[in-house]
Amino acid sequence: MTVEVHSLGCRLNIAESESLRGLLGKADDLVVINSCAVTAEAVRQTRQAIRRARRARPDARLIVTGCAAEVEREMLGQMPEVDGLVANTAKLDPRAWNVPAAPPLRAKRGYTRGFVQVQNGCDHSCTFCVIPQGRGPSRSRSVAEVLEDISVHVDAGVGEIVLTGVDLTSWGSDLPDVPRLGALCEAILARFTTLPRLRLSSIDGAEVDPALFELLAHDPRMMPHVHLSLQHGDDLILKRMKRRHSRDDAIALVEGLRAHRSDLAVGADIIAGFPTEDEAAHANSLSIVESLQIVHGHVFPYSQRPDTPAARMPQVSPPLVKARAAELRDGIARQRDAWLRGLVGKALWVLAEKGGTGHAENFATVRLPEGTQPGALLRITPRMAVEGILEV
Repeated sequence: MTVEVHSLGCRLNIAESESLRGLLGKADDLVVINSCAVTAEAVRQTRQAIRRARRARPDARLIVTGCAAEVEREMLGQMPEVDGLVANTAKLDPRAWNVPAAPPLRAKRGYTRGFVQVQNGCDHSCTFCVIPQGRGPSRSRSVAEVLEDISVHVDAGVGEIVLTGVDLTSWGSDLPDVPRLGALCEAILARFTTLPRLRLSSIDGAEVDPALFELLAHDPRMMPHVHLSLQHGDDLILKRMKRRHSRDDAIALVEGLRAHRSDLAVGADIIAGFPTEDEAAHANSLSIVESLQIVHGHVFPYSQRPDTPAARMPQVSPPLVKARAAELRDGIARQRDAWLRGLVGKALWVLAEKGGTGHAENFATVRLPEGTQPGALLRITPRMAVEGILEV
């Protein structure tokens, strides 16, 4: 059997796993677990994936990489199922795998969206986060490298490019002349004039530069969808997290964009039960879900991560953390359902994907007529919304 790569965690890991498949080619009897360590639950899922992969491939070499291979290196190295670990910062280096230098990137035909990594690592020091331990400092790819990767995807016929990174909006901070992400997006749209859709993965609202704001507000090929690394709705908790924005900053950004683009959909990452969080602080997180009309949400119950300042703060009890996470998820689901009902009867451009569904420009999931070919860009008018999906 050829190489298997199992990806856990973020979109960046998904993009890197695709690169790993190309790098490792047809290596015999090799299983790679591209792990995640963002929460204790992510580490648990990594261990579970390792055991499951070993049961499925008892004779294969099983190698673990990704953030957990850095943050939980000793623990994973002691698992009997694991044959070795590759440092997360080295996982795309052919020398780490003892394979020849990677051939030029080739995108697979049949993919409808191309995930393109433009940046890795993080220079910030949020008090809850271990990602800088797992990914290292921020490192940007050059404009030329990014454009080359995108050209491969465009030549393969993808209808949408998604830019990914650990701290995407910090792109350019380590490059000559310190360009900003807006300049990169302008270069992409200028080079690929027939590319219909450009989307951003999670962004830090505090780092949105004027050019990026203008593109999100006015350019029809920039998708009307932002996913904010929000983390909380209470100013005191945000300070204790060492975030770089306030509650009002987040609201002002979204209101500013919606003043120009009323169809903007907002997603967010939110942590429930951060240390010292009281009922009033939690209420502020619940209310910002409504204020921003957050319709796509990743709610993370806070979990202590090794060697982080937040782990030394007064903790919220686990049952209360769980309950608050459920309340936040319910609040986001209510916003999502109301938003989807508002889209019923409105014509939407939908990019068809595998599995009989596709995504509208605002990232609403749409179930498509049977037989729709993946990659088709369709004008669809949904007639109902059922369990988070628009139906035609």
